[in-house]
Amino acid sequence: MDIRAIEKSKKLGYMFYITYNGTKFNAFDELDGKITVKGTFKDIINKLGFTWAKGIQQAGRTDAKVSANENILYVSSNYFGDLHKLMDEFNKNSDILKITMIKKTFPNLIFPDMIARREYIYKYPQKKIKRKEDEIINLCKELSGKYDVSKFTDKKGQELKNHIREVDIEFINGKLKFNGDSFMPKQVRIMSSYILTDSYEPLEGKYLTLNKIYLKDELKSKIFEEVSNINIDYVEKIEKTLDETLYIFYTSKEKKGEVIGKNGKNIKSLKKQYGNIVVREI
Repeated sequence: MDIRAIEKSKKLGYMFYITYNGTKFNAFDELDGKITVKGTFKDIINKLGFTWAKGIQQAGRTDAKVSANENILYVSSNYFGDLHKLMDEFNKNSDILKITMIKKTFPNLIFPDMIARREYIYKYPQKKIKRKEDEIINLCKELSGKYDVSKFTDKKGQELKNHIREVDIEFINGKLKFNGDSFMPKQVRIMSSYILTDSYEPLEGKYLTLNKIYLKDELKSKIFEEVSNINIDYVEKIEKTLDETLYIFYTSKEKKGEVIGKNGKNIKSLKKQYGNIVVREI
């Protein structure tokens, strides 16, 4: 990630970790007249003063009725409010979708490309399962790996150019667990159907949960955290990336010149000590 993305913009990237009950939603993406995950998120958080220019990206797009223990929505914004207060106020105003955590990172990312793996859980009622447990376990082993999974997708998935996917499948405590780098449309529900019922008809979405998101190291290292053990004259707040390759110094417009110094003397000295620094006005 290029630090010029921070230098040339007043924005940061915001990662909203969310959880939701999929049975309360008609779809994931925004649709007029429908209750959707993105639409609900946008309506509530915009009313709380958090806005952005471009669309909402996601770590994982879930089908209708599919729930999430963990998903991430990503936007780029110049918001500079209290994130803990924002999260608390959002959750007070939402019964069907909750924010569990907010993290800052670089703006204007192609966010789905920053996701390493996704983990899904399919919990089908025991009475509906047609295969025996040992048969299910063997199929999980057989279907794990990297290969063409096109027989486990729908017409939309068949039209995609790349049908190669890597997936690890386990059957634990009566639940199927899928861990993969990327999934075809309806892949998990069709695989679940084949493993549990010997059918290629996708099982119902209400039994499926997006359980966990795994970030690529490139993104994990570029998440910002607040620094409390450094005091610089006229700097009101400091943030740094987790790999400490970039610091952001926040100061008032009136004091920005003092932080930078005559002919950049002060900031040059600070860069010798801390490395890359971006000075932002608040």
